[in-house]
Amino acid sequence: MLSPLHKQLLNNYQQDFPLSPTPYRDIADQLGVSEDEVLAAFQVLAEQQLISRIGPVIAPNAIGSSALVAMAVSEADLAWVAELVSSYPEVNHNYERENRFNLWFVLIADNEAHLHSVLADIEARSGYSTMLLPMLADYFINLGFELNLHD
Repeated sequence: MLSPLHKQLLNNYQQDFPLSPTPYRDIADQLGVSEDEVLAAFQVLAEQQLISRIGPVIAPNAIGSSALVAMAVSEADLAWVAELVSSYPEVNHNYERENRFNLWFVLIADNEAHLHSVLADIEARSGYSTMLLPMLADYFINLGFELNLHD
């Protein structure tokens, strides 16, 4: 069950997270609670896997190199290959699709050489090829959602 503070944090700070040297204190001041309460609430949200990280969303290839990657993985191997892919800190997220190319992920590295090195490692460790899909057009999808704070 989410507390009112949890709901406020999820609702108000999906976007517009304070950009300051003391963002958690700023949030605490805005919500009328202590900084320790804000930090503890974010910790609970992370433990409950309601948030995975707090960080910026940076446009693709604005810093470093990024790519969308697809793999055709047998159904029997899909779970462990997905887990392998997710173990790389360079992988932003991965997901299954209903297609011959059924495992897709976003890879972000500090440069093109590092990106290709990670792909080569994934291929060597998984035994499956990767298909690098270059970005031809940039689309931004706002994934924010509003919680009903009155429950």
